[in-house]
Amino acid sequence: MNAPPARSLVLGSTSPYRHALLSRLGLPFTTVSPQVDETPKPGEPPRDLAKRLALAKAQAVADLHPDAVVIGSDQVADLHGVPLGKPGNHERATHQLQQMRGQTVLFHTAVAVVCARSGFTQQAMAEVKVRFRWLSDAEIEAYLQTEKPYDCAGSAKSEGLGIALLDAIDSDDPTALIGLPLIRTCQLLREAGLRLIA
Repeated sequence: MNAPPARSLVLGSTSPYRHALLSRLGLPFTTVSPQVDETPKPGEPPRDLAKRLALAKAQAVADLHPDAVVIGSDQVADLHGVPLGKPGNHERATHQLQQMRGQTVLFHTAVAVVCARSGFTQQAMAEVKVRFRWLSDAEIEAYLQTEKPYDCAGSAKSEGLGIALLDAIDSDDPTALIGLPLIRTCQLLREAGLRLIA
Protein backbone atom coordinates (compact mmCIF):
# COMPACT_ATOMS: atom_id res chain seq x y z
CA MET A 1 0.00 0.00 0.00
CA ASN A 2 1.35 3.42 -0.92
CA ALA A 3 1.75 5.97 1.84
CA PRO A 4 -0.48 9.03 1.52
CA PRO A 5 1.31 12.09 0.14
CA ALA A 6 2.90 14.30 2.74
CA ARG A 7 1.00 17.51 3.34
CA SER A 8 2.80 20.79 3.77
CA LEU A 9 2.68 22.55 7.09
CA VAL A 10 2.08 26.29 7.24
CA LEU A 11 2.29 28.59 10.25
CA GLY A 12 -0.22 31.39 9.82
CA SER A 13 1.92 33.92 11.61
CA THR A 14 4.96 36.10 11.07
CA SER A 15 5.78 36.12 14.80
CA PRO A 16 9.44 35.24 15.36
CA TYR A 17 8.45 33.74 18.73
CA ARG A 18 5.95 31.31 17.21
CA HIS A 19 8.39 30.48 14.41
CA ALA A 20 11.09 29.59 16.94
CA LEU A 21 8.69 27.46 18.98
CA LEU A 22 7.32 25.50 16.03
CA SER A 23 10.89 24.91 14.83
CA ARG A 24 11.47 22.83 17.96
CA LEU A 25 9.38 20.03 16.41
CA GLY A 26 11.85 19.59 13.56
CA LEU A 27 9.11 19.63 10.90
CA PRO A 28 9.54 21.55 7.66
CA PHE A 29 7.10 24.46 7.48
CA THR A 30 6.57 27.81 5.87
CA THR A 31 5.10 30.98 7.32
CA VAL A 32 2.37 33.13 5.83
CA SER A 33 0.99 36.38 7.23
CA PRO A 34 -2.73 35.81 7.90
CA GLN A 35 -3.83 39.43 7.31
CA VAL A 36 -6.56 39.33 9.98
CA ASP A 37 -8.03 42.34 11.78
CA GLU A 38 -7.26 41.78 15.47
CA THR A 39 -9.64 44.45 16.79
CA PRO A 40 -11.76 43.10 19.67
CA LYS A 41 -15.52 43.14 19.25
CA PRO A 42 -17.43 45.34 21.73
CA GLY A 43 -17.69 43.48 25.04
CA GLU A 44 -15.80 40.43 23.72
CA PRO A 45 -14.21 38.49 26.59
CA PRO A 46 -10.42 38.05 26.28
CA ARG A 47 -10.68 34.24 26.04
CA ASP A 48 -13.22 34.44 23.22
CA LEU A 49 -11.08 37.01 21.41
CA ALA A 50 -8.04 34.72 21.47
CA LYS A 51 -10.08 31.76 20.17
CA ARG A 52 -11.74 33.78 17.42
CA LEU A 53 -8.48 35.26 16.17
CA ALA A 54 -6.57 31.96 16.23
CA LEU A 55 -9.24 30.33 14.09
CA ALA A 56 -9.57 33.34 11.79
CA LYS A 57 -5.81 33.33 11.17
CA ALA A 58 -5.73 29.61 10.38
CA GLN A 59 -8.76 29.84 8.10
CA ALA A 60 -7.45 32.89 6.23
CA VAL A 61 -4.21 31.10 5.38
CA ALA A 62 -5.96 27.77 4.68
CA ASP A 63 -8.09 29.55 2.06
CA LEU A 64 -4.86 30.45 0.24
CA HIS A 65 -3.24 27.03 0.79
CA PRO A 66 -6.11 24.50 0.76
CA ASP A 67 -3.89 21.40 0.66
CA ALA A 68 -1.76 22.46 3.62
CA VAL A 69 -2.19 21.88 7.32
CA VAL A 70 -2.32 25.40 8.73
CA ILE A 71 -1.65 26.53 12.30
CA GLY A 72 -3.13 29.77 13.63
CA SER A 73 -2.55 31.10 17.13
CA ASP A 74 -3.36 34.14 19.19
CA GLN A 75 -2.71 35.32 22.72
CA VAL A 76 -4.61 37.82 24.84
CA ALA A 77 -3.65 38.91 28.34
CA ASP A 78 -6.63 39.14 30.68
CA LEU A 79 -6.49 41.54 33.63
CA HIS A 80 -9.71 40.93 35.57
CA GLY A 81 -11.71 40.56 32.35
CA VAL A 82 -10.04 43.44 30.51
CA PRO A 83 -8.09 42.34 27.41
CA LEU A 84 -4.50 43.53 27.07
CA GLY A 85 -3.07 43.01 23.59
CA LYS A 86 0.23 44.00 22.03
CA PRO A 87 1.06 47.50 23.27
CA GLY A 88 2.71 48.65 20.04
CA ASN A 89 4.65 51.47 21.69
CA HIS A 90 6.51 52.51 24.83
CA GLU A 91 3.73 54.58 26.35
CA ARG A 92 1.12 51.82 26.15
CA ALA A 93 3.60 49.20 27.38
CA THR A 94 4.36 51.38 30.42
CA HIS A 95 0.65 51.72 31.16
CA GLN A 96 0.07 47.96 30.82
CA LEU A 97 2.86 47.06 33.21
CA GLN A 98 1.72 49.67 35.73
CA GLN A 99 -1.73 48.08 35.63
CA MET A 100 -0.35 44.56 36.06
CA ARG A 101 2.15 45.13 38.87
CA GLY A 102 1.19 43.17 41.97
CA GLN A 103 -1.65 41.51 40.04
CA THR A 104 -2.40 38.02 38.73
CA VAL A 105 -2.94 38.06 34.97
CA LEU A 106 -4.42 35.24 32.90
CA PHE A 107 -2.87 34.74 29.47
CA HIS A 108 -5.21 32.99 27.02
CA THR A 109 -3.22 31.33 24.23
CA ALA A 110 -5.39 29.74 21.56
CA VAL A 111 -4.28 27.52 18.70
CA ALA A 112 -6.26 26.33 15.69
CA VAL A 113 -5.34 23.78 13.03
CA VAL A 114 -7.18 23.82 9.71
CA CYS A 115 -6.87 21.83 6.49
CA ALA A 116 -9.35 23.14 3.94
CA ARG A 117 -9.05 20.16 1.57
CA SER A 118 -9.82 17.52 4.21
CA GLY A 119 -12.29 19.69 6.12
CA PHE A 120 -10.28 19.37 9.34
CA THR A 121 -10.80 22.21 11.81
CA GLN A 122 -9.94 21.95 15.48
CA GLN A 123 -9.04 24.37 18.25
CA ALA A 124 -7.46 24.23 21.68
CA MET A 125 -6.77 26.71 24.44
CA ALA A 126 -3.98 26.92 27.00
CA GLU A 127 -4.35 29.15 30.02
CA VAL A 128 -1.36 30.58 31.85
CA LYS A 129 -1.75 32.24 35.23
CA VAL A 130 1.01 34.80 35.82
CA ARG A 131 1.61 36.61 39.11
CA PHE A 132 3.49 39.88 38.68
CA ARG A 133 5.75 41.35 41.34
CA TRP A 134 5.13 44.86 42.56
CA LEU A 135 7.22 46.84 40.07
CA SER A 136 8.54 50.34 40.56
CA ASP A 137 8.26 52.83 37.72
CA ALA A 138 12.06 52.72 37.44
CA GLU A 139 12.03 48.92 37.03
CA ILE A 140 9.33 49.15 34.37
CA GLU A 141 11.29 51.79 32.46
CA ALA A 142 14.56 49.85 32.67
CA TYR A 143 12.85 46.65 31.50
CA LEU A 144 11.18 48.36 28.55
CA GLN A 145 14.41 50.05 27.49
CA THR A 146 16.17 46.67 27.55
CA GLU A 147 13.53 44.40 25.96
CA LYS A 148 11.25 46.72 23.96
CA PRO A 149 8.47 44.08 24.13
CA TYR A 150 5.99 46.12 22.12
CA ASP A 151 4.91 43.11 20.04
CA CYS A 152 4.13 40.93 23.08
CA ALA A 153 0.67 40.64 24.63
CA GLY A 154 0.72 42.42 27.96
CA SER A 155 4.32 43.60 27.36
CA ALA A 156 5.60 40.56 29.25
CA LYS A 157 8.46 38.85 27.40
CA SER A 158 8.99 35.96 29.80
CA GLU A 159 11.66 34.27 27.66
CA GLY A 160 13.87 37.32 28.21
CA LEU A 161 14.29 39.81 31.05
CA GLY A 162 10.52 39.76 31.57
CA ILE A 163 10.96 36.70 33.78
CA ALA A 164 12.37 39.10 36.42
CA LEU A 165 8.98 40.85 36.55
CA LEU A 166 7.22 37.74 37.83
CA ASP A 167 6.60 35.92 41.09
CA ALA A 168 5.05 32.79 39.57
CA ILE A 169 3.83 31.11 36.38
CA ASP A 170 1.20 28.37 36.44
CA SER A 171 0.44 26.40 33.26
CA ASP A 172 0.19 22.83 31.98
CA ASP A 173 1.63 23.83 28.58
CA PRO A 174 4.93 25.61 29.29
CA THR A 175 5.44 27.29 25.89
CA ALA A 176 1.98 28.86 25.89
CA LEU A 177 3.17 32.06 27.54
CA ILE A 178 5.71 32.62 24.75
CA GLY A 179 2.93 32.44 22.16
CA LEU A 180 2.34 28.88 20.93
CA PRO A 181 1.21 26.05 23.24
CA LEU A 182 3.26 23.21 21.78
CA ILE A 183 1.58 20.40 23.73
CA ARG A 184 -1.84 21.45 22.42
CA THR A 185 -0.38 22.08 18.96
CA CYS A 186 1.13 18.59 18.80
CA GLN A 187 -2.20 17.06 19.80
CA LEU A 188 -4.02 18.91 17.02
CA LEU A 189 -1.38 18.09 14.40
CA ARG A 190 -1.63 14.39 15.25
CA GLU A 191 -5.41 14.60 14.94
CA ALA A 192 -4.93 16.24 11.53
CA GLY A 193 -2.89 13.21 10.44
CA LEU A 194 0.67 14.47 10.77
CA ARG A 195 3.35 12.17 12.14
CA LEU A 196 5.52 14.14 14.54
CA ILE A 197 8.00 11.43 15.50
CA ALA A 198 9.11 9.13 12.69
